[in-house]
Amino acid sequence: MNRSAIDLWVGIFVAIGFGAILFLALKVGNLLTLDRTPGYRVEASFDNIGGLKLRAPVKAAGVLVGRVESVRLDTKTYEAVVRMRIDNEYQFTKDTIASINTSGLLGEVYVGLDAGGDPTMLKDGDRIAKTQSAVVVEKLISQFLFDKASSGGGSSASGDAAPAKAAAKAAEGARK
Repeated sequence: MNRSAIDLWVGIFVAIGFGAILFLALKVGNLLTLDRTPGYRVEASFDNIGGLKLRAPVKAAGVLVGRVESVRLDTKTYEAVVRMRIDNEYQFTKDTIASINTSGLLGEVYVGLDAGGDPTMLKDGDRIAKTQSAVVVEKLISQFLFDKASSGGGSSASGDAAPAKAAAKAAEGARK
């Protein structure tokens, strides 16, 4: 093989490699979806959406039923309003509960839908009234540490003193 043929094959191989890397990057970022199934749009308001992003999955019982279309802040209530597109083949009741969940400990953030028992179904443009915001691990840890610090560190000396003080107050109240 001559030099130009080898250069041509190397160029083709590099172009295929760049194409594969681009495809994987778009797929991981949820920017490449080929589904154009028709669906209806619903909205839900959350106090905290954690790391929810555009095009994040919407799941019910672990099954992908739609995608997040937009996330915005309501300037009156200061809540995050999430707009979702649900595939037409999946119908949910008016009393459906929407929650922000995480796959595993450090996995992707998604919206979980739990259907209720109301006979009327959600329609295009409806709002899901019952929501559960994301659990932020940093807040839980800081609350735990703050509670420990405010209770005196949880040492056994202060733990034994509290029942003794309560018993003394009860005895004093019984004497009066």
